[in-house]
Amino acid sequence: MAEDLCTYDVVDGIATLTFNRPDSMNGMTGNMEVAYFQRLLQAQDDPAVRVIVVTGAGRAFCPGADLAHRAGPDDHSLPNGDIARTTPLDICKPMIAAINGACAGVGLAYALQCDLRFAVEKAKFTTAFSRRGLIGEYGMAWLLNAIAGRQVAMDLLLSARVIQGEEAAELGIISAALEPDALMPHVMAYAADLAANVSPASMATIKHQVNTEPAMSVHHATNHAEGLMRESLAGSDVGEGIASFLEKRQVDFPPLGDGTSFGWMSS
Repeated sequence: MAEDLCTYDVVDGIATLTFNRPDSMNGMTGNMEVAYFQRLLQAQDDPAVRVIVVTGAGRAFCPGADLAHRAGPDDHSLPNGDIARTTPLDICKPMIAAINGACAGVGLAYALQCDLRFAVEKAKFTTAFSRRGLIGEYGMAWLLNAIAGRQVAMDLLLSARVIQGEEAAELGIISAALEPDALMPHVMAYAADLAANVSPASMATIKHQVNTEPAMSVHHATNHAEGLMRESLAGSDVGEGIASFLEKRQVDFPPLGDGTSFGWMSS
């Protein structure tokens, strides 16, 4: 079944989504893309999930489209025509990419669509497109420019050169390059801290701010943030956050949708 192409496991508020074609290095197919998007939507709607971790089975994250794959008559094409390619950008919960190996083409695009990225030191990254006669697909020109700046975006898109995890960290593409045995413990510890100690409504709204405020003038962005601050002060999560601090106890924020509500969530 297509959903087996992206497995879904939830433990302590963390949903781990795993590209699951290890025999093909998790090369992307239309069916696996659909499975991934379906899993993201499942995690978005699951009240038990507060943080999403995306990784790959075996030795690779996703090295791009599986060019050797031949879709059957009942298979989805790549890109698929059923679920919007922008679906990962509309997930309100924080997404962390745990890049365990090769990450290229559409695989790199999906990593860049996550909010945070950690990788093994020897993971290989490349945009790949220009060396195949293609362009900056999957919104990658916008994503690279927003994450690492125009100079890095032009370098990696024009040359499609291969970089490894250490240089990716230096360029700001990922947050850190780690030893292979340290990757998942580090990512899961980071995700666990978010799941246990941070307001889901705050995380969703901060994602909304980061995605929308850079396009505003500084005055508009400041006014926008002040409006959101007033909404947060009227919500229940602030009371719980302050009470837990004063009472020196573990905070107990409700799931997304059950705590503080913001106007942007219904727009």
